[in-house]
Amino acid sequence: MKNKSNILALKRSNSNPTVVSSVEQLTKTVEDLKHQQISMVEMVVRSILQALDCKDHYTFGHSMRVTYFSLVIGKEMNLTEAELKSLEYSALFHDIGKIGIPDAVLNKPSRLTDEEFEIMKSHPEKSATILSGFSLFEEAAKNARLHHERFDGRGYPEGLKGEAIPLYARIILIADTFDAMTSTRPYRKGLPYAVAYEELMRFSGTQFDPMLVQAFIRGMRKEENKGEPTFYIPTLKSYFEKDAA
Repeated sequence: MKNKSNILALKRSNSNPTVVSSVEQLTKTVEDLKHQQISMVEMVVRSILQALDCKDHYTFGHSMRVTYFSLVIGKEMNLTEAELKSLEYSALFHDIGKIGIPDAVLNKPSRLTDEEFEIMKSHPEKSATILSGFSLFEEAAKNARLHHERFDGRGYPEGLKGEAIPLYARIILIADTFDAMTSTRPYRKGLPYAVAYEELMRFSGTQFDPMLVQAFIRGMRKEENKGEPTFYIPTLKSYFEKDAA
């Protein structure tokens, strides 16, 4: 009898217009707070990326393309919306540490010396340092720090191997390398996509995760069939040119 009374009381409260209105208002308040938080995060992302753009416009554009390529892989792997958002942050920030690389090294048109290469290799650690003060970007900091790890364990900074490397870091390495191969720079012309795919396949299993290489090529061929000249970055709410020239 007691349980029945409780059920009847709950039914009466749910039918009370005042209670219903309060619940609806609370739900709206929670949703408003979520939207405000998202807006704040996006504002922080844009601010950090603007600093990168001021430092080196090419690296900024490269980061946008790497994000696009990374999301192609993520979608091909059927990642959830939340997972895609986390991957997006990681890719957007993967080279943010290049803010701390001297221009003479970052923009050198010729081959780097061994000493200069060591300086360049510090950028993943610098990325993690820049992001370390933002609790929301902890995962992005980890993936940015580890995006030069190789599948065969010969990467840096830790020499991690195989699936010991975080998934998003493995994804970003493929996207990062593909953009480096296909981008036209003042001192060299970018490779055609077909040639770059062959290079990814050639180093599949050594430098790159084979499963992710296959997913990337499948996804990119679908993208090519669309014939769209631009891609969209959700966090920035902006379109960017696919052509890296």
